Amino acid sequence: MKTHIGPPLYHRASTSCVQVLSRRHFLRTTVAAGLTAPFIFPCSLRAASPNGKLNHASIGVGGMGWNDVQQFKSHPRAQVVAVCDVDANHLKQAAELCAGARAYSDWRELLEKEGDRIDSVNVAVPDHSHFAIAWSAIRKGKHVYCQKPMCHDVAEIRALTEAAAKMGVVTQLGTQMAAGAGDRTTVALLKAGAIGKVKHAYLCANRPGAVENYRLKGPRPAQGQEPPASLKWDLWLGTAPARPFAPDIYHPVKWRAWQDFGTGWSGDIGCHIFDAVWKGLDLKPALSVVAEVQASWKDSPARRADTWPQGQHITWTFPGNDRIDGRELTLEWADGEFYPPDDIRRLYTTDFKDYPTESAMLVGTEGALLGAGGHSPILLPEEKFKNYPKPKLHEGNHYHLFVDACLGGAQTESHFAQTGPMTESIILGTVAIRVPDQKLLWDNRRMEITNVADANRYLRRSYRSGWKLDGF
Repeated sequence: MKTHIGPPLYHRASTSCVQVLSRRHFLRTTVAAGLTAPFIFPCSLRAASPNGKLNHASIGVGGMGWNDVQQFKSHPRAQVVAVCDVDANHLKQAAELCAGARAYSDWRELLEKEGDRIDSVNVAVPDHSHFAIAWSAIRKGKHVYCQKPMCHDVAEIRALTEAAAKMGVVTQLGTQMAAGAGDRTTVALLKAGAIGKVKHAYLCANRPGAVENYRLKGPRPAQGQEPPASLKWDLWLGTAPARPFAPDIYHPVKWRAWQDFGTGWSGDIGCHIFDAVWKGLDLKPALSVVAEVQASWKDSPARRADTWPQGQHITWTFPGNDRIDGRELTLEWADGEFYPPDDIRRLYTTDFKDYPTESAMLVGTEGALLGAGGHSPILLPEEKFKNYPKPKLHEGNHYHLFVDACLGGAQTESHFAQTGPMTESIILGTVAIRVPDQKLLWDNRRMEITNVADANRYLRRSYRSGWKLDGF
């Protein structure tokens, strides 16, 4: 009988057995290695508030942001002193939860007026607004927790990673499972060489029902309508192109289906599934990427110009190292109508229905490892590894660990120096989606696709008038 893999559980953090590292040294070594760019580090991090608590602002408090603000409020040494949302209904709910918190509808006003009254912010808004908020906060010396993916565009991710390193602030990407025992066990087993050197990796995200938010096939309505009085539509659009409001296809959830606002299913879920693989194999920026996409989307110019496909198979090559068998590692991603190969799924089960819908299968010279849903990874074949010792690791609360780090504790699990290069590779996959079936060669140092010049236009979008950022 196969080990059951169900939904993950999260628990409050315990940091007693985590060694406190030098944040400055860690950033200097990991960022420089991942991005190969020079950085300047300040003499010290911004101090927390005089009362020994972290004064925190939550930007985006609906949907995922509602969970985030509750998590920050639950930390005994954090106080949510400001909340922000473009939807008055979400803002009212958060203001009632965080009694006394100052309420804003415009994040720019929050950052201007709060000044030295806040130490940190979290960003839980649609992908297209992540960079503008996080980058502006970091430049003001605020610690930043940002939901995944870090940014909408590759160029934004690079700039945000560099800004965080330069300012020396604490950062955390919203890959909550990274703090859990399951993902951390995967990292430990890969580092220990439990399955030998890794030959190939297969990642997938075929969660039933989840793709409903990506089933929009367009086109946009010919005419929009007046947004509800509770929604400040222009603020919701932010840096994105001006679009008329239409009900049920943008706010509050289905924005992910549109290229203007979201990054598709691979961009949305990719950071969760990549994280332990990236860390465990010590991967560096991709060398190349190519995407196979849903045929009906590829054959529709209107859809290709506006929405994301409901299925994609993306293949990256990464440079090899001492944990990889060969000079390069091939890593494949499948979602929607695409699945890992049958022979790979049979390593775990002959009934494909039992194969974890969101998982990573790594095939090594001595066996295979299947990680899924934040649970403890499974070493395959199970009979061979039944007595293989696994480390006993505690569960961590991703949000609380961020607060602890801001107050002088251990480095966060998903700091930007670690997750920036990873997210760049993932979002580079969304560039490949828009030029399907063409293998893109990536020059990381120059941040350039060297063989398909036209694809470079997808690395950075233009912001609409009134939303351009000084210095970017």
